[in-house]
Amino acid sequence: MELRKINLKDAVDQWEYTTALPEDENGLTNPYHGVSLEEYMESVLPTLISYEHPVNMPDWFVPETYYYLWDEDNLIGEFRIRHHLTEALRNGAGHIGYSIGKSYRGKGYGTAGLGLTIQLAKDIVPEEEIYLRVNKDNIASQKCMLANGAYKAGEDEEHYFMRIPKL
Repeated sequence: MELRKINLKDAVDQWEYTTALPEDENGLTNPYHGVSLEEYMESVLPTLISYEHPVNMPDWFVPETYYYLWDEDNLIGEFRIRHHLTEALRNGAGHIGYSIGKSYRGKGYGTAGLGLTIQLAKDIVPEEEIYLRVNKDNIASQKCMLANGAYKAGEDEEHYFMRIPKL
């Protein structure tokens, strides 16, 4: 199992995964649901790649790197690392967002992929802890986070705010 940064070589598999994701599922938004391969190659992919080293972005924009979890030749899930926090992210989505393809859920991929992502995030983010947010009704994702050393740092009506120390 490995994480691969978003890239041109895997573009068709990334497109299939990304465009099949719902527009909003368990708090992970996806504005690229259903876009054509042509639009993905010409516009979406270059945009997502550019988010790692953004140029001419609004002040509120935070650099973000997309990774995909692979098990041999199968693209399993997507993981996003936001490089640092704004106040909105600190009290919201946090550093990491992720999804696992429906046919791969319940098989340990979320826990393993999040673990790999956390290791990368520890070298990227300047904060002392990795911030995550999870819907209260998303028990599977809560278990993934807890298995990777998270603790509940707070909550609102719909979410738990989880933290993972960067020890």
